[in-house]
Amino acid sequence: MFGDGWRYVLLAWVVMPNHVHVVIQTLHGWALERVMRDWKGYTALQINALLEQEGSLWRREYFDRYVRDARHLGDAIRYLHNNPVKAGLVQTPQQWRYSSAWRVEDISAPYHLPYVAQE
Repeated sequence: MFGDGWRYVLLAWVVMPNHVHVVIQTLHGWALERVMRDWKGYTALQINALLEQEGSLWRREYFDRYVRDARHLGDAIRYLHNNPVKAGLVQTPQQWRYSSAWRVEDISAPYHLPYVAQE
């Protein structure tokens, strides 16, 4: 959640064993490229410190999608939350503790935002 509320608004996330999915809304003055660079740098330092290792952690590239409307946003969030189910890691999205799905009141709703940034 590094930068949430001042660089971007974190709307949904899932941390998988070998990748991460996030849905964010960048805030004024913060280009996605900069958010990603800073985020990868910060998290790489934290993860490497926890694992007592050094070196590269993330690939240089990332894959992004421009969200066109509320329906597309809902589809993206549902896809993200269902990723651990599709991978066979859990039976329901809410069982995966490494995502925002367990914070959602009704995961079957056509549109849901699981996280509200703290002010």
